[in-house]
Amino acid sequence: MTRIIEFLIALGIVAGLFVIIGVCLPGERHISESIETNRKMTIVYDTVNSLRRFKDWNPLVLRDKGIELKYSGPDAGVGASMEYTSKELGSGSWKITDSEQNKRVVIAIEDQTKGKDKVTTFTLEPTGKNDRNVKITQDYSVNYGFDLFGRYAGLYVSRHIGDDLKLGLSRMANMLASVPNVDYRAAEAPLTDLKLVDVPVEDLLVVNAGNIDRSNESIRKSILDNQEWIKRAMEANGLEPAGPVRIVTTDFGAEKYAFDVAQPVRKKSGAAAAGDKKEGEADKAEAAPVVAAADGKLDVKIPSGNPVSYVHAPARRSAFASYTGHMAGLDVARNALRAWATTAGYEVTDRPYESWKGGVDKAFTTDGTYDVYWSVK
Repeated sequence: MTRIIEFLIALGIVAGLFVIIGVCLPGERHISESIETNRKMTIVYDTVNSLRRFKDWNPLVLRDKGIELKYSGPDAGVGASMEYTSKELGSGSWKITDSEQNKRVVIAIEDQTKGKDKVTTFTLEPTGKNDRNVKITQDYSVNYGFDLFGRYAGLYVSRHIGDDLKLGLSRMANMLASVPNVDYRAAEAPLTDLKLVDVPVEDLLVVNAGNIDRSNESIRKSILDNQEWIKRAMEANGLEPAGPVRIVTTDFGAEKYAFDVAQPVRKKSGAAAAGDKKEGEADKAEAAPVVAAADGKLDVKIPSGNPVSYVHAPARRSAFASYTGHMAGLDVARNALRAWATTAGYEVTDRPYESWKGGVDKAFTTDGTYDVYWSVK
């Protein structure tokens, strides 16, 4: 009986100490980690102001490869939300609750760990020589209230959550390094109407221009010469342009430019059938009307010696922007579009192209107008 009483007394002392120490422990925890990147502020802000690239930098996804992420709300900014479910981690969510452009983003977190009012904040600060770099500081705070078990769990926040902040920021910096360092909202790349678009099935006549000297005259001459080949192929098949000529970039080097010239086409309106000639036109050669096969392709026959090829391009999603200026600025415009798409969480694929809306001659002035496309997965 004495031993039982002694055990109960010891147990009471331990319980008392547990309560006393727990009450003395902080009811809130706050930790912070920082890292620097040389990417443009626009790229960094748009990355943290969206949850679309969460899977590419947050350590949470490393703990369970089978984690399922579900996005809701706007693509970026206040209200953008990501919910996750995992056999290993349970369920939870991240939701952007406040953001100030190029300065900070506040995200509310719900998960299975102890505590409430969990918030992580990204603060962005120009730094380095001429403010060319960006310092990214991620803060994390949690409130345990009078949950004594939570307060004890807070003893390990610096180790567990702190390590996650370090790893996440390191992965984010590496991820950002893969994005073209072009500010797609600055004067150096004056893109407008940035968005994703659905490009329909298209019929194209294409010529590989080869590797051309990177001079305005060489590029212009090559485009015009190849347009002439395309024109002959259209006439031979009863086709007409279905939109502006486009240039598909293969490689834009320091001295050479490799590209294709492509012309969207369609069946010519009112093309006369062979043998259905009007009076007085018996000796005039006419192209037979082009018909579509069951798979939607046109029955195009390229004359012998003509370098043109026919391409039936499938429907696809594409990053899109409009650009105005000299064609020499298109390489920056392409990289800016890729930077925007990558930052928004889309992986570009295939080759980029521009629709030269103002025509070839105008493209070699500052008044050139273009629609820029880059397909995404």
